[in-house]
This record gives sequence, structure tokens and C-alpha cells, in this order.
Amino acid sequence: MTTPALIEVAHLVAEYGSRRILDDISFIVEQGEILVVLGGSGSGKSTLLKHMIGLLQPVSGAIRYQGHDLAQMEEDERAALLKHVGISFQSGGLFNSLSLADNVALPLREHGSYDEDTIQALVRMKLSLVGLAEAGHLLPGELSGGMRKRAGVARALALDPEILFFDEPSAGLDPITAAGLDEMVLALRRLLGLTLVVITHELASIQAVADRALMLHQGKIIFLGTLDEVATCEHPRVQQFFRRQSDFAMLSVSPR
Repeated sequence: MTTPALIEVAHLVAEYGSRRILDDISFIVEQGEILVVLGGSGSGKSTLLKHMIGLLQPVSGAIRYQGHDLAQMEEDERAALLKHVGISFQSGGLFNSLSLADNVALPLREHGSYDEDTIQALVRMKLSLVGLAEAGHLLPGELSGGMRKRAGVARALALDPEILFFDEPSAGLDPITAAGLDEMVLALRRLLGLTLVVITHELASIQAVADRALMLHQGKIIFLGTLDEVATCEHPRVQQFFRRQSDFAMLSVSPR
């Protein structure tokens, strides 16, 4: 019997009102891979993420975790499954009134059955994993942009997820800080055996971390494969993205 994929998105259709955002999207995510989802603004990346983590329900189609349809689960089943899924949001998603350590401790206190000493030990471990071992006492407002991103990752790791979703991890960061985050992504996969889905449009990050890339355009998949396979893709939007060509540069202007 064939083992089901870790995550399967099957014929997913998503709409906002009468506007179709995702149109018959199908792909799988294999255990231990880093799948990067890319595309321009409005291509449907964030909508896809929200469906994959259960924040939105599909108009039709399914999202399955190891063969189990997320939309068809009872609420307690869905909650139990999503404990194995970590999400690092673009803004970090931290509570500004809580210290970094308390932000990371929050899911442990809400969903775990640990005593306080164990929670503090786990918090220190998660902060160490993202290079913030000495920053637990700081408030989010005292952190740099890169530190906030790392702090968001530490909180996403609190419950030891098997799958980690990143929403635009490098957005708004300088190239050096962004490169450090890319290295952290690879280290987390290596150390923890995580499967990662990374939503981004940053070409340097895609080239640094992706095992495979999935590109959305106008709600459809126009590319799914390795970066080596990009060269053989004939879709002009794919070539435009990976060659960093603007729409203006793609125009053919005839001489008068």
C-alpha cells in the first residue's frame, strides 16, 4: 500500500466573494523537503498558506495531511493535527506586551502539560536554536527586524512541529540579515528533520533554500519543480521572474 504524501493539496479552489483566487491547485509536499511557493503580488500565495493551515475553507478540493482531509476533520481532530504544524508569520506575530521568553512560552502553557521549570528549559532551548539565547528578557519592540523574525520562528517551534510554514521570512530585511535567516532555515531542517513550506518572492532566498519551487500566477500553478528545471520551463512569467526582468523590460518597442 502506498504511503500518502505528508501534505497533499488536491484540486483546491479558493474564492473571495465572486473573485476566484486559486483555480484547481494540486501538488504534494514530501517529508523533509523545503518547498518554496512564489509568485507576484496578488498571485494567491497568502491565500494558499491560509488554506493549508486551516484558517480558510476551500470552495472545493481538499488539503490532506498524511491522507486526512483537513476540512472534513472534527474540530478536536483538526486542533490535534495542527499542533504538529508551526507557523512563522511575516510580522513575527509576537505579543508586544510580553517578553520574548513569554511569547515562546505561551503555546507551551496553553497546549502543553509542563511544569514551569520544564517550560523555562524548553524556552531557552528554542531561543538557542534561532540564535537568541540571551534575548529572552527583551520585549518585541526592543528587537531588530531580523531578531523579531527569529523570535517568531522560536515560538513556532515551541510545540516541536513536524512541519513549519514561513510567510515571507526575508521581507523587509537587508541582504546580510536575510542570508542569516536562510542559513537558519537550512539548519533547522538539518537539526530537527523538519518539512518546510516557505512563502516568498525573494529570489536570493529561493535559490538558497529551495528543494523545489512552486510558482503561482493568476491563481494557477505555472511551474513546479527544482531550480535546475527552471531553465527548461517555457512559460514567459517564470523566465521573467528568475531573470529579474520587469514588465517594462519585456515590452517590445518598435522603432518609428
